[in-house]
Amino acid sequence: MGIKDTVNNLFNRGPFKQKKIPPTDLVKVEKEVHEITNKLEIERKSREGIGRFFKHPVQVLTEKPINILIVSIPLALIIFFWGFISGVMTYGISVLTTTTMVDDFAIFAVLIAVVPLAMLDFKEQHRVKKLEEALPNFFRDLAGMNDSGMTLPNAVHLVAGAEYGTLTPHIKKLDNEMSWGVGFVEALHHFGSSLGTKLADRSVDLIAKASKAGGDISEVLRAAANDTFEIVNLAQERSNNMIIYVVIVLVSFAVFLFVIAILVSTFLTTMATAGAAAAEAGGGSFMGRIDINAYKRLFSHGAMIQGFCSGLMAGQMGEGRVTAGLKYSAMMLFIAWVTFRFFI
Repeated sequence: MGIKDTVNNLFNRGPFKQKKIPPTDLVKVEKEVHEITNKLEIERKSREGIGRFFKHPVQVLTEKPINILIVSIPLALIIFFWGFISGVMTYGISVLTTTTMVDDFAIFAVLIAVVPLAMLDFKEQHRVKKLEEALPNFFRDLAGMNDSGMTLPNAVHLVAGAEYGTLTPHIKKLDNEMSWGVGFVEALHHFGSSLGTKLADRSVDLIAKASKAGGDISEVLRAAANDTFEIVNLAQERSNNMIIYVVIVLVSFAVFLFVIAILVSTFLTTMATAGAAAAEAGGGSFMGRIDINAYKRLFSHGAMIQGFCSGLMAGQMGEGRVTAGLKYSAMMLFIAWVTFRFFI
């Protein structure tokens, strides 16, 4: 059904049914409806997809850590290709094999792509941890006040005045919604959505279903408090038990760098000097002429690759997420680059 048919239907009902509407008025109303429809469509597009990104870029990039890749990856590619092209145009194609310029731009590009994601992921996990640690106390206090005879809106209002760290603003928002007449279950779902954690979604779903089933809400809140408390404790215990393996990964990388430094500064240097001296004395090559710079570059590639991959493995073992290891990867990659560029 088109806009014109919609307008005709509106004017053929109610008080307009017995009146004859002039064609000029129909055209005017049709035009207004068309303008309103276009504005609504433009507003809808601005709230999703690329339109939302251009309207609220900072909000879109920071609401989820992975979203920062929208900017960091293109920026990293631009820097790498700019460095590659400018190096080749300035020094010729030999710059790829005789210098580490391209390697340096590649490292900078990787760090530009990885570091923002690692920082936002670390910040997000810190936020989630603080929220989940405060949830058991909130549910337990709410259950205790409900046991004393308070209604849920009054209990939430009283609890909202307490201090629960990063959870406090969300509790106050829950209290405001219930004071405006929003039902407990609906307000609780909004509360869980605003937290944005799996544990909160699980607890909210448990409480909402039990509340709809007509059970004792105090017991349900207490059960949710115990459940969240156990899950948070298990996560903390797992983190404490796995920290030793993260330390082992970091120490192994440090040992690898130390062994390479000793190998390059003693063995390879001695072999290269002996080979050059034998060649100058006319005694032929001594195990061939050793290009120590080529070996340094090869070892630097190995150290950087190991550092980056070891960081991802440390994140998976320590926190159960590969993205959690990006902070270790960026740190070890940078250390390897500094070691080989300035010390080896």
